Order: sequence, then structure tokens, then C-alpha cells
Amino acid sequence: MKDELIEPPGSHEPSQYKKTPKKAAISGWIGSVLEYYDFGVYGTAAALVFPQVFFPTGNPAVALVASLATYGVGYLARPIGAMVLGHWGDRHGRKRVLVLCMVVMGLSTFAVGLLPSYATIGIWAPILLVVLRIIQGFAVAGELGGASAMIVEHAPFGRRGYYASYPLQGTQAAAIIAAGVFLPLSALLSTEAFQSWGWRLPFFLSLLVVVAGYVIRRRVDETPAFREAQAEQTVAKAPVAEVFRRNPGALLRATLIGLTNVIGTTVITFGAAYATQPGYGIGLSTTLYLWIPVAANVVALFLIPLYGKLSDRIGRRPFIIVGAVGGGLLSIPYLAAVGTKNEILAVGLAVVTIGIVYQAWNATYACFFQEMFPTRTRVTGFAISQNVSLAIVAFLPTVFAIVAPPGTANVPLIIGAVCLGITLISAIAAFFSRETHRVHLDDLGNNDAVPVPREQYERIRANA
Repeated sequence: MKDELIEPPGSHEPSQYKKTPKKAAISGWIGSVLEYYDFGVYGTAAALVFPQVFFPTGNPAVALVASLATYGVGYLARPIGAMVLGHWGDRHGRKRVLVLCMVVMGLSTFAVGLLPSYATIGIWAPILLVVLRIIQGFAVAGELGGASAMIVEHAPFGRRGYYASYPLQGTQAAAIIAAGVFLPLSALLSTEAFQSWGWRLPFFLSLLVVVAGYVIRRRVDETPAFREAQAEQTVAKAPVAEVFRRNPGALLRATLIGLTNVIGTTVITFGAAYATQPGYGIGLSTTLYLWIPVAANVVALFLIPLYGKLSDRIGRRPFIIVGAVGGGLLSIPYLAAVGTKNEILAVGLAVVTIGIVYQAWNATYACFFQEMFPTRTRVTGFAISQNVSLAIVAFLPTVFAIVAPPGTANVPLIIGAVCLGITLISAIAAFFSRETHRVHLDDLGNNDAVPVPREQYERIRANA
């Protein structure tokens, strides 16, 4: 596989070191699969198992809210992890931060599988669960920022959107695997066996994640852009302070755009609780509901590279806006289908919402965020904006369960309207952001940078 590219001097691209875009994309894809598998199994278990295992069983509504809150706590830790790991990535390199994230995430997830239940150790069960969830959230905060920076800085000009879409494809594959490992367990084991020990097996697999991830990440080449910054001694000394001082507008817009993640949280996380928890009285089977993210993400696997490639041609903003608003609108009929126990329609709308429309946003936002910031603060800027927005979104299932608890009428309309309102905010932020797909790597983050003329850009793309 030929995978070496050296940019010519004067191209406004790093030209002192070779780029290896395919190697960077493959390592980013595999790393994202391994890392987000860990995060995904927790989200599935928090909705389907943890209310019965780690919390008092006397009040199902309280247990559900508490379990979803532990899911959100992991995201609360992410802004802190973003600042620490973003600083590390911009000061010491993209490669080092990715190895660190992988090891910490794998070990903390494995430890969740070892925790005793509430019936065994009482209040210590949810306390230890929260501690491990915080560690998880801290570790994953640097994953996508480091991986997508690695790929964007290795990618040839005109192909950044395509290559940068691969870590997002990896996150969808991880969601399939995370749900997939639960499917045979929930189908073959009795309810008692599944809640006693069956749910722990996916967490134990994280030990393999640590080993595989470490080997893969150690072999990734550092990016030419960062190596040039090191050689020229222009690496930022305080990336966090610098990104707030020099790029506050980009931070704010990226954070607001990141709120579009509410679509996945509404459909998958709250949707699972709404469909399966006894208090809501819907009664869809756990096994059936586990197939919804699997089906949606299988479709997403094929569309993400296509969306990324198209964004190199027509720009990032159209995909961001359409994905946000379209996904928000579709969340209302999806929840209505769940509420009426229409299983076929629910699965179909989930596939359209998460697998097709939302992926227009999901496939392009990582590249768009990276392009908002210069090399000196790229990992930090991405990590802070992404993880602050995720911290806000992650607590929304808990808010949903409080605003529309079991027994509430019109749950789909209430929750769907909130989801749509948030996605409209994201779309407005994207509309007022600068288009970046025709701006050279060395010029990114500079508001005065002049985009390459379209005809010249298309000639460059054709030769990339």
C-alpha cells in the first residue's frame, strides 16, 4: 500500500516530513473502535441493567434516574479530561495522548465488570460505579480530538473530510460491537443470570482492548505539522490559555454545534429507557431494542465515508446543518412510534434518524472542528468544545426522565420538542461559522486566511 506524501514547499502545508494518510486513518479507525467500545457497553448497561443491579429496587423511577445520572457523570468529567489531555496532545504530541487514553479507558472499564451489586455492598456499589465512570470520561476526552487531529494533519489537502471521517466510522462500529455482545447474552441467558453475571462479560473484554490498543497506537507516526512545530520551537506552552485567548469564538460555535449529539442521546439512551423500563409501561423487549442501534449503525458505516468525501467537494456546513435539523425533527415521530409500541416503525425511524440523517452531521463535525483551530491548539480546541457540549448533552436523559417521568402523557412530543430546539441552536451556530474545506492546513484558525479558489482547489483534489 503506497502511503507516502511530501507536500511541496510554499504550499501552505507541512513540507519537511512525509504524510501517511492511509496509515493514520486506519490506526484512527481501529483505535476509535476499541476506545468507544468501552464507552458504549457502559451506556447500554446503564439503560438496561444498572437500575436493577446497582440501585435500590423499591422505586423504579428513582433507580432509572440514578442510573442515567451515572451515565452522565462520565461526561461531566470529560471537560476536565479535555483540558488535561488536550494540553498533553498539543504540548507532547498526538501519538502520546492517544496511547494514554487507551490504557486508562480499558482498565477502568474492566474494573466496572468486577463491581459487586447493591444487594452485596449497599451504597458503595453506586459510589464505586460513579468513580470508575469519572475515570472513563476523563480518558475518552482526548480520544477523538487526538485521533482526528492525527488524521487531518496527515491527510492531503482536498481530502481531509474523507480521511477524517474514519474515526467516526470507528465509533459507529464500536456501538455495533457494544450492542452486539449484549444481544446473545440477553437472548440466551435468563433474566436472573443476565443481571447477575452475564452483563459483566462485555466489560471483561476490555482487557483485550488495552493490549490491542497499546500495540496499535505505539506504531502510529507523529504528524508532520506537530513535528515541524517542534523543530521550529513553536509548540504552545499553555494551549488551554491560548485557545481561550485567541479562538474564543471558534470554541463557542464548536460547543454549540456539538449539542447536536442530543439526537443520539434521545434516540438511543433515553429511547432505550423509554422502551424497556417497566415504569413507562411500553414493554418492548430488551433483545429487540438492542437491535435498533445495531441496524442504524450498520447503515452509518457505509454512509460516513461518503458524507466525508462529499464534504470535501461542497463544504462542511451543509452537512452539519441538514444533519442537525433533520435529526431533531425525526426524533418526534421516532419516540411516538416507541410510545405506540409499533416495533417495525420504531426500528425504521431509528435507522433513518441515526443511520442516515444524523450521520451527515456526525461524519463531518470532527474535521470541521479540527479546521477551526491552528496546529498550536488544535487538539485542545477540539477536545474542550466537543467535551463541554457532550457534558451538557449527557445529562439530558436524566433531565428527560425528570421532565417526563413514568406516567407522563405526551412523552414523545415533550422530549422530541426539546431535542429539536437544541438542534436548531446547533444549526444556527454552524450557519455563522466559516467554511473551511478550501483553506490550507497552515492557514487554519486564521480568520484572515483566503480560501483556495474553487477551480484551483478541484485541480488539487483531483491530484491528491
